[in-house]
Amino acid sequence: MPKLLVANRGEIAIRIFKTAKKKGWTCVAVYSEADQNSLHLDFADEVYALGPGPASQTYLHIEKVIDIAIHAKVDFIHPGYGFLSESAAFAEAVEKTGIVFVGPSANAMRHLGDKISAKQTAAELGIPMVRGIIAGINGIEEALEQADKIGYPVMVKAAAGGGGKGMRVIHNAEDLSDSLDRAKAEAQASFGNDIIFLEQYIHSPRHIEIQIIGDQQGNVLFLPERECSLQRRHQKLMEESPANFLPDTLRQSMSQDAVNLAKSCGYYSTGTVEFMVDQKGNYFFLEMNTRLQVEHTVSEMVTGLDLVDMQLEVASRMPLHVKQEDIHVSGHAIQWRINAEDPLQNFAPSSGHITHYTTPVQAHVRIDSGYEQNKNVPVLYDPLIAKLICWGVDRPDAIQRLKGALNAFDIEGISTSIPFGLQLLDHPDIVAGHYGVNFLELHLEEILKGKQQENHLKAAAALALHLYLEELKNLSIPHNI
Repeated sequence: MPKLLVANRGEIAIRIFKTAKKKGWTCVAVYSEADQNSLHLDFADEVYALGPGPASQTYLHIEKVIDIAIHAKVDFIHPGYGFLSESAAFAEAVEKTGIVFVGPSANAMRHLGDKISAKQTAAELGIPMVRGIIAGINGIEEALEQADKIGYPVMVKAAAGGGGKGMRVIHNAEDLSDSLDRAKAEAQASFGNDIIFLEQYIHSPRHIEIQIIGDQQGNVLFLPERECSLQRRHQKLMEESPANFLPDTLRQSMSQDAVNLAKSCGYYSTGTVEFMVDQKGNYFFLEMNTRLQVEHTVSEMVTGLDLVDMQLEVASRMPLHVKQEDIHVSGHAIQWRINAEDPLQNFAPSSGHITHYTTPVQAHVRIDSGYEQNKNVPVLYDPLIAKLICWGVDRPDAIQRLKGALNAFDIEGISTSIPFGLQLLDHPDIVAGHYGVNFLELHLEEILKGKQQENHLKAAAALALHLYLEELKNLSIPHNI
């Protein structure tokens, strides 16, 4: 049977292993010293150490990963998301060994994974774009000139990678130099590439993305769109599908643009084409993620498809087993990312030992988790603990199910984003679906203030109960009444 190495950790490694195991494949895991007791190792048939150090010396170290793959005699390498998942150099290095990279070709990744190249291709195809200079910046003087042409505010972005890394909103020329330096440093640290560019900043758009998957026979399909507008500092917190506010005409145009972009360079495997929709209903191309997305789960919940299984079939040179007319939307799905962080402490990362971990057991609830009770959460990596995905017959039903599941999800020993999620799901704008990417920028303070007041009331009630019980203990009851 085929042998698969997953060059990743946490919940995504486990999610990939589960599908591979169903197919009867042998699974190989890698781990850093900080992850030597990680849960994903329990799902593998073989495990190999990457050694100590930060991600640059472990999960991002191409030579180490490939040496292990060769030693383990694997047939396939799946990169997951993050780390090396969008590295064309890694995909090319894997291909040179004769091992199959589970993802697009290195050539397609260079064309569409790099934001500047992707924008150039999108522009050639006539896909709507925001104002910007489709080229990397060479110094502050050029940046000032570009920003003046575009008009403030502008957005600075990293050409490689995503996840909000290397992104800054710049409102005036005085802030440009410092913001550029910070963005370049963050991009270099996250992706090993410090090329950045500028584009027009659109205020409070909706973030809509189209999931595509292609095979090596030239077929490309699109799945129902995802709404990913609930973000904090360009990091997604909640994702859902479909986007109820989107008119069918816009939905069809965006989906066709996504397919055309993929077909322009013979793209195969999974990919996501991201757009933003402004308050007037105009849409603009943002970027393409040439990998499996964190939020692929909501697409699976409303279609019944297994995107990882389809990835493995495509990597095995099999044609897609479904046609476009076979893909339909059923109900509504919402995902909340449970992160190890404390919203009341400016979302500070929360590492440590998980002393208690209880998950909800409900119909139409899916949990993709990288942790369990008595596991340690390291400080070195992404704070994602688990993804909680709920399906409903419609959006209100999905929201109610998500609230119930969050209430039943109990993690102790570290701080998590579960209480914050419950606060958000009660906000009238979230319930109504009336929010853009700037929602938290506008409402975070009031939401956190409400949580603090709730905590104070709970503390006061607990203290009152304690004092009452102590008073009862001190009461003397006469025996000779």
